[in-house]
Amino acid sequence: MKIMAVDYGDARTGIAVSDPSGFLASPVCVIHETDDAKILAKTAEQVALSGAERVVVGLPKNMNGTLGPRAEKSQAFAKALEEACGVPVCMFDERRTTLSAQVYMNATNTRGKKRKNSIDAAAATIILQDYLDSVRNAAHGKT
Repeated sequence: MKIMAVDYGDARTGIAVSDPSGFLASPVCVIHETDDAKILAKTAEQVALSGAERVVVGLPKNMNGTLGPRAEKSQAFAKALEEACGVPVCMFDERRTTLSAQVYMNATNTRGKKRKNSIDAAAATIILQDYLDSVRNAAHGKT
């Protein structure tokens, strides 16, 4: 089953998708948009283009595990996306994914405009890979 991940942001929204077996996540694109309705429409379009049967939206929890205004906005976006595309949407903890993406960008010496244009897709890829790994581990009793 193909699964798509979304790293929802105010100016840039990263998109990643899994392979059909649900084993490996890959970056797809970054949606450069600030209008919520347009972000929703473009994300729903990516769901259709990818053939995803499930969508995972990153849930930006505070470091202490509480939910703040950004998390609430992400939850509202996930609900609207599920209604817009008719595909199940779930939330997945995205704490530290942007930091992990920054570490990756440093390791690959990705700088400047290229870094700014790809970090959100990298964060979405990390969210998706973490989700895929957690589902696989849960299925094998390794929680």
